[in-house]
Amino acid sequence: MTYVSEQILIELENKIKAKEFKLNSLLEVTNSINSNKSVSEILTIYNFILKEQLGLRKFILFNKQDHWNILLKVGVKGVIKELNIEEDILKFKEITVIESSYKSYLNDFDVIVPVFHKDKPLAYLILSGLQDMKAAEGSPLANLNFIQTLTNLIVVAIENKRMAKESLKQEGIKKELEVASEMQKLLFPSNLPNNSKLDISAKYLPHHKVSGDYYDYIQINEDEFIICIADVSGKGISAAMLMATFQATLRTVFNYQRFDLEFLIHELNKKVFKNANGEKFITFFISQYNAKTRQLKYINAGHNWPILINKKHQRFLNKGCIGLGMLDEIPFLESETIDIEPNTTLLLFTDGVVELENENEEQFETDRLTKVVKSFYPLSMEDLNEIIFKKLDEWRGQKNYVDDTAILSCRIF
Repeated sequence: MTYVSEQILIELENKIKAKEFKLNSLLEVTNSINSNKSVSEILTIYNFILKEQLGLRKFILFNKQDHWNILLKVGVKGVIKELNIEEDILKFKEITVIESSYKSYLNDFDVIVPVFHKDKPLAYLILSGLQDMKAAEGSPLANLNFIQTLTNLIVVAIENKRMAKESLKQEGIKKELEVASEMQKLLFPSNLPNNSKLDISAKYLPHHKVSGDYYDYIQINEDEFIICIADVSGKGISAAMLMATFQATLRTVFNYQRFDLEFLIHELNKKVFKNANGEKFITFFISQYNAKTRQLKYINAGHNWPILINKKHQRFLNKGCIGLGMLDEIPFLESETIDIEPNTTLLLFTDGVVELENENEEQFETDRLTKVVKSFYPLSMEDLNEIIFKKLDEWRGQKNYVDDTAILSCRIF
C-alpha cells in the first residue's frame, strides 16, 4: 500500500513538473514576444525548448508567407527537395502520426503538427524522436498538443511581426506616393486661358495616387499656342516617372528652340525609347494653333483620336505615326493642317474615358462622348467637362474607374 502511494506521488510530481515546464515555456515565449525580440531570438528560444528541454533532435518548421519556406531546421542536412508542402502535407489538418507514407522522405519522421489560424494554414512542424521525448505527461503523445500550442504562438507572433513590418513599409510607400502625387500635379498647367480667343478647360481623375496621363497648354507667343495630351502604357510610379521626364523634355524643347512638329516628334521618340528601354511607350497628340491664320497643325502618335466639332459637323484627328518609344526610329510620320472655323470645339481625352465599362461590360465609346459634346455645345468648356464626367459616373453605375481619366476641352472662338 505504501509502495502504491509513493508511486502515485511520483507520478503526480512528474505531472506537476511537466505542467510547470510547459507553463514556464509558454511564459518565456510570451515575454520574448511582448518585449519585441527579433524573429531569430524567438526562434532560438523555440529551438531550445524543443531540442534541449523536450529532447527532440530532428525537426523542420515550415512557414507560409508569400510562399512556403523553412523557418527552422534541426538535425536535417542539405537542401530539402523531396517535399512539396502543397501536394504532400497540406492535406493534414490535425496532429498526425506518420506510420507509412508514399513519400519516402516523410518516413524519416514520426509526427506532423499543423498550425492553422481561422482555417488558414500558417505552418507545419514535422518531427522525429517521439519515443525519446522528455517531460512527457503520461505518454509522449501528451506533449504534442503543447508543441502545437507553442508552435502556434511562435508562428502567429512571427506573422504579426511580418505584417507590422509590411504595414510600416506600406505606410512609407503611401507617404512617398502622396508626395509624388503632389509633385505630379505640378506637371499640369495651373492657368488655362478663358478669353475672347480661347476657352480651355481640363479635368483629370487619377486611378491611383500617381499615373501616366498628362495634358498641357503652352503659349508660344501672342497668337500661337500648343495643346497636347499623352498616356503612358502601364500604370503606377514607373509610368508617372516616364511621363514626368517626357513633360520636362517637351517643355525644355519649346523654351529654347523653334522647329516644326515633325522634328519634335522624332526627338521625343528617341528620348522615350532611351528612357523606357523599349518596355513602355507613350501615346501622344500635339497640336499647334495660329490665331492669325486660324490654322491648326497636329500630329497624332498612336493616341485616341481627338474630336473636332463645329456645330453639327465633326471629324477625328487621326493623322500621325505610331506611339512614341515603340521603335527606336519612327518608320512613317504624317501631319495635317486644318482651317478652323469660328466657335469650334476640340476635345482631347485619354482611353480611360471611352473604355470605361458599365455593369454589362459595355464601353462608353467615342460615339457617346461625341453625342454629349453636341448635346451641350453652348456650354463653357469647364461646364462641358463636368457634364462629361457626370455622364461617365452614370454610365459606370456601381463599377469603379479602372484607369486614369483625363479630358482637355478647347473652344476656339
